[in-house]
Formats: sequence, C-alpha cells, structure tokens
Amino acid sequence: MVRKVQLSDEEIKQLEIDMLLFAIYRISGYDFRQYVRSSVERRILHRMRLEQLSAISQLIEKVIHEPDFLTILLNDLSINVTEMFRDPAFFLAFREKIVPILKQYPEIRIWHAGCSSGEEAYSMAILLEEEGLLEKAKIYATDMNEHILQQAETGAFTLNKMQTYTKNYFQAGGKREFSQYYKTDSTKAYFNQSLFDHIIFAQHNLVTDGSFNEFHVIICRNVMIYFDSTLQQKVFQLFDESLCQNGFLGLGNKETLRLMDRDQKYRIFDRSEKIYQKK
Repeated sequence: MVRKVQLSDEEIKQLEIDMLLFAIYRISGYDFRQYVRSSVERRILHRMRLEQLSAISQLIEKVIHEPDFLTILLNDLSINVTEMFRDPAFFLAFREKIVPILKQYPEIRIWHAGCSSGEEAYSMAILLEEEGLLEKAKIYATDMNEHILQQAETGAFTLNKMQTYTKNYFQAGGKREFSQYYKTDSTKAYFNQSLFDHIIFAQHNLVTDGSFNEFHVIICRNVMIYFDSTLQQKVFQLFDESLCQNGFLGLGNKETLRLMDRDQKYRIFDRSEKIYQKK
C-alpha cells in the first residue's frame, strides 16, 4: 500500500522551487540551489506574476521546452545591481591606502568577480589611470551572465545615470573632470577606448568554475550576500586560491570574513570598507 503524505501549500511551493532549480541546473549548468532561498523565491514568484502563471510547475515546463524563456529566467535570477564608483568611500580607501602599495609592483592583476554590467571595472580603470598605474594593470571582469557581459563590453551607459556617477566619482577622490572619460550622443555615454584596452571581460561562474589566475586584488562586493553559508565557504576558498601573498580582498558592506574558516589567514586592512589583506 502506498503511503500518502499530505503536503501543505508551503511545502508544495518549496518542492516546486527545488524541482525548478534542478531543471535549470540540468539544462543550463547554472546552479542556484545554494543561493539564499528567500531571494530566489522572490524572483521566481515575480516572474510567475509577469507570465500570469498559477503554479511554479508551469515555469518548469517553460524552462524545459522554451530555450528563450530559460534565458529570461536566468536573467531574473542573476544579480545585476551596480554603478560607477559604487560606495565611493570604498574607492577612496582603495586610492589612498592600496594604490601606494600597488605602485611598488611591476605589474598588477585585479579581478572584479560578479562584475555585472561592468561599471565598477571601468571605475577601477579610471582610478588606476589617474594614479599612473593603468599601463601596467590588467583588470579581469567576470560574471556568470553572458547577456550582461555583452552589455558591459560596449562601455555604453544611459545618460540619465551620469549625474549620479559623476557625484560618486568626486566622492571617490576623482582628480579630473569626469566627462573627459567618455563621449555622448543623444541617449548614451561611451567610455574611452583607452579604458577598454586594460579590461578583460569573461564569463565565470563563482558557483561552478575554478581559479584561472593569481591576482594582487580581488573585488567581489555584495554578491555573496545571496549565497548560503556553504556556498560562501566554497567561494572564499576559490578567492584564497586565486589571491597572491599580501594580496587584497574587497568585500561588500554586508559581507565579512569573520565567520569563514579562512579568516585567520587574513588581516583587516580597512575595517569600515571591508578590505582584507592575505597574510
């Protein structure tokens, strides 16, 4: 005799989310199963409302049978929040405290992990240019989302954002007129080719991919807040493997090494801006 289990509405919803995330992983290779559940659930339910669907199981059917819809859902689940010189105090601390150390290096490799549409990578290129370091620097900007990387590679941003970006630039210690770094047309600002030449955009999935170089600086800000503790540990291990001795790790304002089993290998370099240095 088959034993029947009566599931509550909440249990059914969580089971359907499990099945949806597994289907996404099997079909695309993108694994969201260790992302913070509340954030994933919120984005899934939002997509359901937009598609006017009554059950998550209907999303599963669309993911399996409609490749274009899978792309849409992957964009929903990707975290694409960024801006030029986001959190200006971080970039000011980088300019004042880390740049003097980097000036001693013959070459500089910086990894912006989870770069989204690339604004922070361009911000770093501008900062290094002003400090005389760009010519010996390579900035690797990676994200899991191919679509958002294609946007990043254009170096084009809407004009309505430039007022905020200019304000951030000066608060981050900018030394010139911000407008000298881009040209405009009626709708967009296009950043200078001299910045492109030192940025390498590439697809990299923090959940599934490994280390690909050794870096003097790794910046991954406000990405891991969306990961559960197990996945955070895995990503910190990846960063530890990728960071050279005395290298710097910059995290977001809601992230910390304190709870990680690798925190004894790092010292706090700037407490307020969550910058750590590998011992």
